[in-house]
Amino acid sequence: MTSVLLVDDEALVRAGLRLILETADDLTVVGDAEDGRAAIEAVGRHRPDVVLMDVRMPRMDGVTATATLRARADPPSIIVLTTFNADDDVFRALAAGATGFLLKDTPPTELLRAVRLAAAGDAMLSPSVTRQVITRITAEDRSRPRREALARLEELTGREREVLVEIGRGYPNAEIAGRLHMSEATVKSHVSHLFEKLAATNRVQLALAAFRAGLVD
Repeated sequence: MTSVLLVDDEALVRAGLRLILETADDLTVVGDAEDGRAAIEAVGRHRPDVVLMDVRMPRMDGVTATATLRARADPPSIIVLTTFNADDDVFRALAAGATGFLLKDTPPTELLRAVRLAAAGDAMLSPSVTRQVITRITAEDRSRPRREALARLEELTGREREVLVEIGRGYPNAEIAGRLHMSEATVKSHVSHLFEKLAATNRVQLALAAFRAGLVD
């Protein structure tokens, strides 16, 4: 059973998310919070697998809360929620370690799928969204020497590099498995090694590593 914490300053939004999540037999809502500071306390209390985190909230915003939670040992997966797919705060949250992001008008089936993917260490980011995120995050990073990025990839195996390229293109594990003709379990193993070797906390950061090294145009 995957446990979920809901964080949003609007009670109506939290209630709506709860109704959707409670339709799934494999998901359970363990609590909610109205701002980032309360979210940090609630995570310590409930230890959820996944946090659905609003970006703009009083007292402490979702970006700050995400960075704080992801710096902890054994942090939850965090999906940031927004009303705009080009919100600057969303890109900052992804750079801080959020697993992915969803628009608040995301259809229920896609919301459920995103939570399940996040719990499994995957992310629901389409190739176009991943490219948009990479472009925005690296807009001020053009001076970073490519050789520095390449040096970080030296200890990767050939298969790990192939998986990294597919992550850079925005594909989830299941599609990578099909594209590279390997089992999904093997892909997950390679992704775990990539997180460790590249000191990354989410798939967006892996995609950035591929982009900076020139593995993905």
